[in-house]
Amino acid sequence: MNKIISMVFKTEELLSALKEYVINHIDYAKSLKNISEAALQKKQDGTSWSVLECLEHLNLYALFYNKEIKNRIDKSKSSKLTIFKSGYLGNKFALDMLPKEGMKTMNTFKSKNPIYSKLNKEDVLLRFIVCQTELLQLLELAKSKDLTKIKTSITLPFLKFRLGDTFRFVIYHNERHVIQSKRII
Repeated sequence: MNKIISMVFKTEELLSALKEYVINHIDYAKSLKNISEAALQKKQDGTSWSVLECLEHLNLYALFYNKEIKNRIDKSKSSKLTIFKSGYLGNKFALDMLPKEGMKTMNTFKSKNPIYSKLNKEDVLLRFIVCQTELLQLLELAKSKDLTKIKTSITLPFLKFRLGDTFRFVIYHNERHVIQSKRII
């Protein structure tokens, strides 16, 4: 069994790398404005998601995570630290989200599964861009905080992650579905 050990990051470098992911995700969504609604609604089969469903899934998660992260940052009295120490579970969950060759599909919560939803291209893309722009702002706010000390809830109610791990988990999850949606096109 592969042991995943806690990792240590320079806070500024981590936030900068995560910011690049988010900027790329926003640019990708903007590029989809030039693609037809039909192409973005297309599915490979009856159980797969369309491009719009992939992005809507991320919108549904962003509603939870952006609010949770903002609340925790606002309530925190911690000051900036130059080092972030990843927790064992947070690191494991984040690394599991990173796209890799032969990655397996994962089950999602029913409340976060947009399959068969009636989705509108402009609405989904606009909300995605707004949510990702908010995430960029949260990464900026986090520069003045201790990413190790601040804990956030995740969608599994009994677990809390360190803020740095929550950012990694959310953004790597976004990357996973952006790549999935690119494969559909």
